[in-house]
Amino acid sequence: MDRLTVQFQYMSQSGIVEVEFRSERMNKMEKPKSGPALKQLHSHRAIHEGGLAGAEQKTSDLIALLREGDLESANMAADDLVDYWKTRVIAHADAEEAGFYEEIATAKPELKDVVIQLIRDHDLMRIIVKDIEELREKEQLSPNVIHRFYSLMIVNDIHSRDEERLLFE
Repeated sequence: MDRLTVQFQYMSQSGIVEVEFRSERMNKMEKPKSGPALKQLHSHRAIHEGGLAGAEQKTSDLIALLREGDLESANMAADDLVDYWKTRVIAHADAEEAGFYEEIATAKPELKDVVIQLIRDHDLMRIIVKDIEELREKEQLSPNVIHRFYSLMIVNDIHSRDEERLLFE
């Protein structure tokens, strides 16, 4: 059995965060953790563009419902938008961290700091989604909630461009 462990730390607002990737493979014929779509620029970019386009459309739909004064539908749209971020964008981030980033950090140790930066971007998106959920319990669809939906798109867009540039080009 082959074992690989990559460990590193980075500083966050809450202190030092330790990150560890572990890989145990029974033999060299075992499939890699990440699929081919994550490893090729054109397909990875298509995943990013599709995720962001969906978030933009759903956010636009939410704003239109708010402008129409349809709060019931707007609340359902907001719930759908949070679910979209979790199941599309955050799920993609989870997949990258579970295999793709590990493979990059192992194959190219000089990209360790880049991987740390990209994981921090994912953490920011997770934090913002959690903030939205907590704010929605207290404030429903306040301006604070809407601002966070927009901030998710900004962080995601910057992250995707950086990831494509730093890992693929």
